[in-house]
Amino acid sequence: MTISELMFPPAFIMIFGAMLMPVVRESFRPVLMILVPLLTLLMIWNLDDGVLLTARFLGYEVELVEASNVRRLFATIFALMAMVGGFFAFRHAKVAELSAAMAYAAGAVGVSFAGDLITLFLFWEFMALFSTVVVWCGGTEEARRAGIRYGIMHLIGGIILKIGIEGVAVQTGSIAIQPLQLDSFATWMMLIGVLINAAAPPVSAWLSDAYPEASPTGSVFLSAFTTKTAVLALWLLFPGQQVLIWVGLYMIFYGIIYALMENDMRRILAYSIVNQVGFMVVGVGIGTEMALNGVAAHAFSHIIYKALLLMSAGAVMVQTGKRKCTDLGGLYRTMPVTAVCGIIGALAISAFPYTSGFISKSMISSGAAYEQYAFVWYCLVAASAGVFLHAGIKFPWFVFFQKDSGLRPKDPSWNMQAAMIFFAAACVLIGVFPQLLYTFLPFEATYEPYTADHLVTQLQLLLFAGLAFFVTLPLMKRTLTISLDIDFFYRRLGPVIWRSFESALKAGSTLLTNLLSAPARGIPAFLMRYHGPDGPLARSWPTGSMLLWVTAMLVVILLGARFL
Repeated sequence: MTISELMFPPAFIMIFGAMLMPVVRESFRPVLMILVPLLTLLMIWNLDDGVLLTARFLGYEVELVEASNVRRLFATIFALMAMVGGFFAFRHAKVAELSAAMAYAAGAVGVSFAGDLITLFLFWEFMALFSTVVVWCGGTEEARRAGIRYGIMHLIGGIILKIGIEGVAVQTGSIAIQPLQLDSFATWMMLIGVLINAAAPPVSAWLSDAYPEASPTGSVFLSAFTTKTAVLALWLLFPGQQVLIWVGLYMIFYGIIYALMENDMRRILAYSIVNQVGFMVVGVGIGTEMALNGVAAHAFSHIIYKALLLMSAGAVMVQTGKRKCTDLGGLYRTMPVTAVCGIIGALAISAFPYTSGFISKSMISSGAAYEQYAFVWYCLVAASAGVFLHAGIKFPWFVFFQKDSGLRPKDPSWNMQAAMIFFAAACVLIGVFPQLLYTFLPFEATYEPYTADHLVTQLQLLLFAGLAFFVTLPLMKRTLTISLDIDFFYRRLGPVIWRSFESALKAGSTLLTNLLSAPARGIPAFLMRYHGPDGPLARSWPTGSMLLWVTAMLVVILLGARFL
């Protein structure tokens, strides 16, 4: 496609689709949910590499569309996620949610092709706006409050990112998206702003706070776009920055620990998003071609299997109305399709051989090994066992197996089943034929995942992790507890501090009012005493007395003129 043929960014197709969603007939909405992403995909794969569309904005030459292999790959999975997620959701989601989700996906596609920092920021904030609407479409008071907290956190992250962008523009005179060094306040601010969207602790609680409060269909959309666009931004702006290795490792183990403590099935999966994004952040920090290929491949795979897991959880929630592991169990009997698809997603997130997670996550750990990061490699291997514990076994075991909860729901509607089967097939297909994905990676992929040592190592790891789970099963059983996180400070402690501040402010205001009101009340009394009807200044004065006062005043004036 030539520059003259490209009249608008691919994201505009999805924005137009989002605008059409509320006005078309209900029967046409599923067609629109499929047709719009397909048209977007068609445009994406007809883009040549390089800058294809520019415009003038605020005195800058902004690059609305810049295409490359990694940008095209991320935009592809975003459009695909919008299509399959929309097909999963259309019979149960509100029209406002479908429209907001389409606009949300459009923002992610816009970020993917943004060639400059200003365009990236505009689509970044576009995503924040419509993802907040998706949270609110949960329709409960908890969703409303979580959406407000979510919006505030992303507003803060956007402000920090904007400060960094302005600083970089002033320092370098360029707004181009290119690898940056962490050698200035501005670049650190940009990194912090991106990491907030990536849900890096200690500011990751917004994800586990908001995503589980969205509707059963809304959480599927939320899992795909925000954190992965942040991964793409890190890939483009900060490859090889070793601080990201340690940030990523912290994210990995943070997500594992909190997921193991959780009782809410969607909060388990929300924490596992943080965990999986941590693997990607580590890969960006390593910064080699193999590691960066692994980041791109793992982001692609993660969106598919995480959406599949949340689809299975959403189907359970739609059919039972329950979300706590303590209320579920034994559902495999009456929801076999949902159970099988959920198990495939659980195996993929655990990097089980011949699933998509195996052929992508292993590239990152191998990238660490090839660069002699022994400690990092050991941590990634140990983390793989932790992932199998909380998402690979805990989620399907407590939801579909364990005790018989007495619930007898059937599998969900045909469209939900079709969407789950499609993504489950994709997890297996990519795992069995990794070249289907490797062909489209940003660098030449010579990595071979199915070597004897890798297969044996991974199977041993998963076997012993599974054994540890069932040996410690009494400890794994959850109760109705609440996990405290950093959000405690602004959700619980914050209001206490604010109420104390309000009380102190009211007390100070009362004291100040009393101090000022006493003199204020005395002034009228003083005036009435001397100027009132009975006051000395209100009486009639004899002429002689007046002359005496006038003479005294003249003497004072003359003396003042003489000596002053």
